Amino acid sequence: MGYEPLVKQNPLRALKLGNDRKMGLIMARTGLGKTALLVQIALDSILRGNRVLHISIGESLDKTKLWYDDMLQAVLHECPVARPHELIDLVRQHRMIMTFKVGAFDRERLEERLHDLIQQNIFTPDCVVIDGFDFAATDHAKLQGIRALMAELKLQTWFSATSHRDDARVSPSGVPAPCHELDDLFENVILLKPEQDHVALQILRDKGSKAAESSHLCLDPATMMVKQA
Repeated sequence: MGYEPLVKQNPLRALKLGNDRKMGLIMARTGLGKTALLVQIALDSILRGNRVLHISIGESLDKTKLWYDDMLQAVLHECPVARPHELIDLVRQHRMIMTFKVGAFDRERLEERLHDLIQQNIFTPDCVVIDGFDFAATDHAKLQGIRALMAELKLQTWFSATSHRDDARVSPSGVPAPCHELDDLFENVILLKPEQDHVALQILRDKGSKAAESSHLCLDPATMMVKQA
């Protein structure tokens, strides 16, 4: 597509994101950049030739679109391209946003809407990002059902989850509540950890096992863009 330099220069390469049909999780306290990181993962997937379905739970279509507009402008500011309008069009053509009301998202509804898109040849995703899923209101069996659906459709999937400062529960691999008893369902888990002048990306699980080392990546607090720490 001509955007190989954007892909190669993206700091996300350090996370070795490919087209593996696995499930990943981004965790953070409120306001630290979960959605910003999800959108950057989605944009990276699009630039690698994939179609991305962004599922937003409890947020409007317009607000989700604005996240993409803002992050794409930040990308173009850091890595200008010859014809930026073509890149903007590419993202719009290869991304679909699907919204759900809080409490209205489950495997059955998701399966129905996904099959409608695919069977009617409206949109066939390669990657799904799910923002706003209520992990405190789910259990292992329900999430396992969603994982099975994603595996059946051969979709790479990323979730976001909100952790809370006053909840000290944590899994053996370091995954905090409310996902501390669900972490075995995710191959990759990233924790956004606030530092003095940035937000660090701490890898808790990598390829299904407890991570051995840090990613050396962070979010720039001014732009919410991923950069080398």
